[in-house]
Amino acid sequence: MKISIIGSGYVGLVSGAGFAELGHEVVCIDKDREKIALLEQGQVPIYEPGLDEVLARNVKAGRMRFSSELSSAIVDAELIFIAVGTPTRRGDGHADLSYVFAAAEEIAQELRHDCVVVTKSTVPVGTGDRLVRLFGERRPDRRIDVASNPEFLREGSALDDFLRPDRVVCGIRSDTAREALTRAYRPLRLNDPGLLFTGIESAELIKYAANSFLAMKITFINEIADLCEEVGADVQTVAKGIGLDGRIGGKFLNAGPGYGGSCFPKDTLALLRTAEMAEVPLRLVETVVGVNEQRKRAMVRKVLKAAGGSLNGKTVGVLGVTFKPNTDDMRDSPSLVVIPSLVAEGATVQAFDPEGMENARGMLDNVKWATDAYAALAGCDVGILMTEWNEFRALDLARVGKSMKGRVFVDLRNVYDGDTMAAAGFVYVGVGKGVLSETEPLPLAEVT
Repeated sequence: MKISIIGSGYVGLVSGAGFAELGHEVVCIDKDREKIALLEQGQVPIYEPGLDEVLARNVKAGRMRFSSELSSAIVDAELIFIAVGTPTRRGDGHADLSYVFAAAEEIAQELRHDCVVVTKSTVPVGTGDRLVRLFGERRPDRRIDVASNPEFLREGSALDDFLRPDRVVCGIRSDTAREALTRAYRPLRLNDPGLLFTGIESAELIKYAANSFLAMKITFINEIADLCEEVGADVQTVAKGIGLDGRIGGKFLNAGPGYGGSCFPKDTLALLRTAEMAEVPLRLVETVVGVNEQRKRAMVRKVLKAAGGSLNGKTVGVLGVTFKPNTDDMRDSPSLVVIPSLVAEGATVQAFDPEGMENARGMLDNVKWATDAYAALAGCDVGILMTEWNEFRALDLARVGKSMKGRVFVDLRNVYDGDTMAAAGFVYVGVGKGVLSETEPLPLAEVT
């Protein structure tokens, strides 16, 4: 099957690599000629484990190519996916759909045959309907079927998510679109991905609802972590206890500094704006957004308290700056709030991240970038584990202790065990790790 994908960013490249791996002929299109030139030279502009190998293998096999010219790249395409960015629009929180409709206008201008156009970009409810009208007005001489196929790719494991999905959502309005998407994903049938065919509006909303629900789980466990600290409970134990309930599940119940990344922040805001336009209050999601913003600042207060109330003149070593491990993505990372706040408190910050430093340099000022984790912690009064990269999980604690000036270690991802850290001589502060003295009973009402 011949597939064209407009947009060679994260979603476009991973989806293109995935379809090529399934045996389809794929061309990834982008207006950024420099990006296309790099891809043609075998250089991948984003970090995603395994993506470079899959792209190289399929380029060599002739199933994958790249182009900056849309007109020639969509010739004979049976499916055209729109996978451009939909960032939060400045000022009002709505999703910026300008790139989506610019791509649609160009498709309408250049297409010379009937085709199915699919939005893989995350778009608000009603976008598909607008595209149907656009193509109907611009090209009444062609049958252009519109469909929605939202992506559910987790950064750091995106290729596996594409090739072994738990579901593939396809929003359609015609049998032609159903047949085309069925053919595209047929090779996945051996893995039983469960193709879910819906209306276009339902498919668009599924994406936003799923991300908002997961953001809500993260925010919920973060608030439970605060309660754990006050009552002497352990949030990891609590999370395990509730996660064993099959109705809840254990995923996204890891307490930390708040969610970030390319999806949750912008998708929760976009869902709120959609709800406002429909005059339907989404109070839970609204609260989630507010609590998550407060969460990042609460982590700064946690570090301040651990440091004795002041960071003025002190050095802080930060391990990890990306919003999660196995990606170089800095979008809405908690570190973008935490690190500038530490600097504002008078701290000297030195940091290390295995993949994110190049992107972070343009987003974080007044940071000394280290060559590795040990260099980041050397001479520090306080160490902070911000992102749970695997290489931070087994540090030589004796080496760290000797190199640090102080012994305060704030673990915002609960990677380490408090007893182990204490035995190594550290003052360890985790998230949701409450410790109460037997002489300090809980302030609970007496039972009568």
